[in-house]
Amino acid sequence: MAKVILGTTMSLDGFINDRNGSMDYLYPSLDELRKTEMLKDSIKNTGAAVMGRRAYDIAQGDFTGYEFQVPIFVITHHAPQVVAKGENSRLKFIFVTNGIESAIEKAKATAGDRDVTIIGGASTAQQILNAGLVDVIQIGIVPVILGKGLRFFEHINTEEIQLEKIRVLESPGRTDLRFRVVKHKGEIS
Repeated sequence: MAKVILGTTMSLDGFINDRNGSMDYLYPSLDELRKTEMLKDSIKNTGAAVMGRRAYDIAQGDFTGYEFQVPIFVITHHAPQVVAKGENSRLKFIFVTNGIESAIEKAKATAGDRDVTIIGGASTAQQILNAGLVDVIQIGIVPVILGKGLRFFEHINTEEIQLEKIRVLESPGRTDLRFRVVKHKGEIS
């Protein structure tokens, strides 16, 4: 059965973008990121992805050469009129307008035994965490202190999520931490 993997890259002080909304300090070299064991493993093990609409819009409809060549379920209120560039026999965008639970359910059915990777910002991540739908959290820490910006772990009930460390990966310019979610909100341990 598919596991739902939620990941992000953040500064040492917990921000996923700076006070101006920029992620440049966290992703100084996409070429270097593509060489990391973390991303290579994620690409290899992902059977489907769930993406927030804002993450979809950041690409401005162009996914040519996108890392994840799998069906991507985009959570949105309204599907865009224009088809994304870069779609092919493996990379397809499916727009889900009836909620996060539906998007996760469809992605899991598509992924089979492979992972469902969550791609998106803090809002998508917080909603999926609060719904108790995450199996694994993967956090990339970049050695930079931003001071202000958007925090990844705000607006969630952290007291009701327990984690168990699975893996630590060191790469040039980042450390990736992987945790299994032991207890979701409302579960009895």
